[in-house]
Amino acid sequence: MFSQLHVIWSLLRGHRLRYAGALGCLVLVTMFNYGVPLVGSATIDYAVAGKAVGPGTPVLIAGLLHLLGGAGSLRAHLWLAPLAMVLLSAAGGLFSYLKGWQASLASDGIARRLKDELYDHLNHLPARYHDRADTGDLVQRCTSDVETVRQFLAAQVMEIGNALILGATALPLLLSLSVPMTLVSFALIGPITLYAYFYFRQVKHVFKSVDEAEGALTAVIQENLTGIRVVRAFARQEFERGKFAVPNSRYRDRSLRLMRLMSWYWSISDLVALSQIGLTLLVGAHWIAEGRLTVGMLFAFLSYLGIMLWPVRQMGRILTDLGKTSVALTRIGEIRAVPRESEPAAQPSLIALPLSGRITVRDLHFHHATDQLAVDGRGALNGISFDVAPGESLAILGPSGAGKSTLMHLLLRLYDYSAGSIQLDGRELASLPRPWVRGQIGVVMQEPFLFSKTLRDNLRLGRGDAPDNEIEAAARAASIHDTILSFAEGYATVIGERGITLSGGQRQRVAIARAVLKRPPLLILDDAMSAIDAETEALILSALQERRGRATTLVIAHRLSTLAHADRVIVLDHGRIIQTGTHAELAAQDGLYRRLWQIQTSVETDYKSELKPA
Repeated sequence: MFSQLHVIWSLLRGHRLRYAGALGCLVLVTMFNYGVPLVGSATIDYAVAGKAVGPGTPVLIAGLLHLLGGAGSLRAHLWLAPLAMVLLSAAGGLFSYLKGWQASLASDGIARRLKDELYDHLNHLPARYHDRADTGDLVQRCTSDVETVRQFLAAQVMEIGNALILGATALPLLLSLSVPMTLVSFALIGPITLYAYFYFRQVKHVFKSVDEAEGALTAVIQENLTGIRVVRAFARQEFERGKFAVPNSRYRDRSLRLMRLMSWYWSISDLVALSQIGLTLLVGAHWIAEGRLTVGMLFAFLSYLGIMLWPVRQMGRILTDLGKTSVALTRIGEIRAVPRESEPAAQPSLIALPLSGRITVRDLHFHHATDQLAVDGRGALNGISFDVAPGESLAILGPSGAGKSTLMHLLLRLYDYSAGSIQLDGRELASLPRPWVRGQIGVVMQEPFLFSKTLRDNLRLGRGDAPDNEIEAAARAASIHDTILSFAEGYATVIGERGITLSGGQRQRVAIARAVLKRPPLLILDDAMSAIDAETEALILSALQERRGRATTLVIAHRLSTLAHADRVIVLDHGRIIQTGTHAELAAQDGLYRRLWQIQTSVETDYKSELKPA
């Protein structure tokens, strides 16, 4: 518990002054609330019952009567008592509002900062972490868990302060009025507190199970909504409904268990609290009959008991919410504890000169499972070496799993290679800052991702200051300009999530235009035309040919017609280069490239012959 309180204290950084102000208001609220029973007690005993003020009169009562002009004056002006009680209650209400306002401002500020930090941290975590992470669970941690922390900071921190203030002031105050009656009034306070503590110890693990179940439920919902078109295409609605029912039932069962435990706590604490009031009333009435206690004093003790019992019973809720917050902070801390992508020491001289686009790869090894070289030689890349001159167009071919996309990911520093070397203009890639490297590369991934924004905003992703004429020029190069103009809103058209309102080919062309607009010294097209028809592909390749020499271009494709225009082709298989040369050279050599070329050309010939009219 104390470790989590330390974490909470660190979260208050920058907002501790507001919480100090809120605690100051809380002290005033306590003082005003304590004043109301004192006024009632003094009025009943000394104004109504006519008891004389003497040496046995409690100091606080005597001081209050003096402030009100004495017992005789109060008896003559009884309206002063209810007026004073109303004014004290109003003042307490005002400072209670100020307390809540300050605490809410502070907690909202902390929650906003925590969400910003989590979002920024997630954007800087290694690709390996995101490969394993569950997106739905991450969303749960960044939203629901942060909200749990916010609610605790907004309400329960003040309740903790209230309990401490009551504990520090109530006991001395009541002892000054009557020591025997104080002992009676506090008889069951200890058992309630102990029960709250042991309840928290028991229920803490239940909160974790509920939070994990909610995260799993969120993950299923997100996955289903993301793939809703696939679900409908295969008529899998009923199957998905059944799959959803499992985590939904698990979350319900665990939540019901938590609610059952909380119901037991509130029921038992209600019983103990009412028993404490009953005990105080019974003993107080007996002592009044014996003349050992006055009616006004019993009124005061019952009023103070009512003020104190609620915060004491709230200790259970405070400890309960502390348990939830502890679990939430642990889950949030697991994200924050993951180290960010490592960055080399700053060397301004390495990034001072612009990149020409020369690439040198030597004995490059990489394995997806670990950062170490695969001892059996079956890594994603196993000792490849090649050179690319500035402005050269290099095509990369190979079967699925040959290591083509892995090579692109290494160039983007999404992963770090296990052994070997990659150099850009003679500068070791591992010694260059990741943001700078990625700023030099324009890339079109296998599955281009578009944001739910306007087409213009998506195109400007790589260059936010690009003017409209350059945006249109890049769109023309990608053969998407005329398509965009056919939309009612043109470049201002808002596309759906992941660009779902566009066809696959249109998404790829927008992604190509986005990469071209960036004007990078190195352009990577990772199977970027797989969804584009042959005629449009020819137009795009022609436009890229006109830009030849402006950027070093790496093209990955399975369609050999895409690769035929490249200056040079390398063929990968099982993470190794098995062939290299121009299209004409490789088509003339016996090997994988020639076999693929013959298969694809024969298929196209048969297809065209079938389309000819009889």
